[in-house]
Amino acid sequence: MNVRAATLSAIYKLPTGARRRALFASTHRRMPHFRRPLTFSDKVNWRILNDRRPLLEWTCDKLAMKDHARHVPGLHIPDTLWAGTDLRELASARLPEHWILKPNHRTGLVYFGHGQPDIEQLSAVTGSWLRRVEAEKLREWAYSKARPMFLVEEVLGTPGSAPPDYKCYVFDGDIAVIEVIHRPTSNHRLYLPDWSPLSVRWGYDLAPVEPSPVGLDRMLAAAAELGSGFDFIRIDLYNIGGEVYFGEFTPYPGSGLCRVIPASFDTELGARWTLPSRRRLKNNSVSTDGSRVYRNTPNRYRNTPNR
Repeated sequence: MNVRAATLSAIYKLPTGARRRALFASTHRRMPHFRRPLTFSDKVNWRILNDRRPLLEWTCDKLAMKDHARHVPGLHIPDTLWAGTDLRELASARLPEHWILKPNHRTGLVYFGHGQPDIEQLSAVTGSWLRRVEAEKLREWAYSKARPMFLVEEVLGTPGSAPPDYKCYVFDGDIAVIEVIHRPTSNHRLYLPDWSPLSVRWGYDLAPVEPSPVGLDRMLAAAAELGSGFDFIRIDLYNIGGEVYFGEFTPYPGSGLCRVIPASFDTELGARWTLPSRRRLKNNSVSTDGSRVYRNTPNRYRNTPNR
């Protein structure tokens, strides 16, 4: 075990508050300000530690996200071709030539498949996917409400590679900045809504400046609509030939652990975010039973494309 792995192993054994402070200090190279947060990164961590509102309860469950996004006119929702916990069911599933597999309750994990699924290979690749890493290690509460299961979706764009990811940072329905990430390099570039480029590094190397995408106005309108009602939410979208596709809701970008250079931008973005009062949080607590939010069973999605 290397030094970093050993350090993280020790940190993950700490109580939640101490754990988050240690993780923050190790990545940001400064002590956090969680009691009176000012920067965007501080406020993401404040949300992780304090915010248990129903508003966020479903925002890390990919199937629930899709249901919440369907009301936006002109926004395409990627078809869910199958969902469940037993990958052996895929042996008899009706799948297209190209498809992708991902966990419903995790982030950053995806498998590009084609043809008939090799169940043995998929089981090996996804052996750890049903674990609740974000919920248990990072203490990101909304992930604890997401149903641990797999889902298969249609492929967007060119098979075998992910299209550019447009991540819109939305504060009370107002878009402050759009982050464009290119896979698999994860190089990124931030833009203002008028597509003015920023030279801000946020955990990744900078990508070259690129022209605004076709249909940018529709993307911004969809993001603003999806983000209305949230004091902050990141809305991830795709643009395929000028058509806007839903990606996901993200309540905890980077777990608030990505260093921002220059640090002044972290402060500027934090100033856009008005956190709810503790009294408001107290009056909007959530029970530990998430069944009232998710009324649909996995059977709804098996071998049935979304309407």
